[in-house]
Amino acid sequence: MYPYIRLLKAALRAKSQPSLKVLDTHISHHICWPWDIDPWQELNNGRILTLFDLGRVPLALRTGLQSVLARRGWGIVVAGNTTRYRKRVTMFQRFAMRSRCIGWDDRWIYMEQSMWRNDVCTSHILIRGAVTSKAGIVAPANVMAEMGLERPSPALPDWVQAWVAADALRPWPPEM
Repeated sequence: MYPYIRLLKAALRAKSQPSLKVLDTHISHHICWPWDIDPWQELNNGRILTLFDLGRVPLALRTGLQSVLARRGWGIVVAGNTTRYRKRVTMFQRFAMRSRCIGWDDRWIYMEQSMWRNDVCTSHILIRGAVTSKAGIVAPANVMAEMGLERPSPALPDWVQAWVAADALRPWPPEM
């Protein structure tokens, strides 16, 4: 089940926090609840992906992206991701989540998120997202202009560019 109550709590908390610039990092704090664990008594890998929403939605609120989406009737979608799972998070453990936009190209917005227990990263995700309208994908430059940011993207890190290049080689539809 989707964590709507947690999402509402995260959104309400974000509304009372200071605004962020597009490339700033949103930090949130969470607990691994019993309904988040898998049969091996750790935070489920699929649930981790769902919980990352609890960082992206408040980030969209704090940067003003959500206001732009609402005003223009646009939506936002995840169009691809790659995730690394490195350390266990078990029931009732607390963790921090860091969420930020790292740049964009002519079609996609790239974000990274990570979960941390103390100073140890437990998981990390790179996301390719898009803002959508009834006409299709909205160019990220247009989205940034709507948010008052009239500048090009910072250079994407080499590892992100390598992921973009590798993903472009992947056949679609898959050859099964």
